[in-house]
Amino acid sequence: MEIVIPGATNIGLFLGAALVLLLIPGPAVLYIVARSVAQGRMAGFVSDLGIHSATLVHVLAAALGLSALLASSALAFSIVKWAGAAYLIWLGLKKIFGRTEEVDADGNLARHSHARLFRDGFIVNLLNPKTALFFLAFLPQFVEPERGHLASQIVFLGLLFALLGFITDGCYAFLAGTAGKWLRRNKRYLEVERYVSGTLFIGLGLTAVFAGNQRK
Repeated sequence: MEIVIPGATNIGLFLGAALVLLLIPGPAVLYIVARSVAQGRMAGFVSDLGIHSATLVHVLAAALGLSALLASSALAFSIVKWAGAAYLIWLGLKKIFGRTEEVDADGNLARHSHARLFRDGFIVNLLNPKTALFFLAFLPQFVEPERGHLASQIVFLGLLFALLGFITDGCYAFLAGTAGKWLRRNKRYLEVERYVSGTLFIGLGLTAVFAGNQRK
């Protein structure tokens, strides 16, 4: 199968628009920041990798037209929206009401495995229907129909977006992880960290519910 990509001009415009969008903190960034502050830079990077692995699934869905089905079905949209919101709220409640996390000699909170961090990041982004609708609306704006093979053009642009997203979100993970290492040495912070992180996750879940009530 022949692989076709958009022209250089459209790629340049796409990269500029994507970078502007990615630098604006959204739910994924806030999730990565929470993980980075709680557990360190590597936790943020692994969460970042999980989130953008799910981004690739959304890109493939957009290329195959599955996002169009999600956009046209109120039931499908609601199921995915509520599932994603429930998962975020569950993470928040577990953080708040779970057992107190121990701190080691380096000031690090008890660590979740990389597999769990990747899984949580992947699920959070996979169950975000607005991500699917975003790709359905955004990527085609930079496709050139006259070149043919629209699916391959969408996949190419989606891969660029995922790569940019991984890099920019990785910067947030680095900064938040660095700040978190200092914060974790503060006893007062350790007392309230679970409530701050838990409330953040619950807030993200509620935001996903109310922000998704209107589909565009």
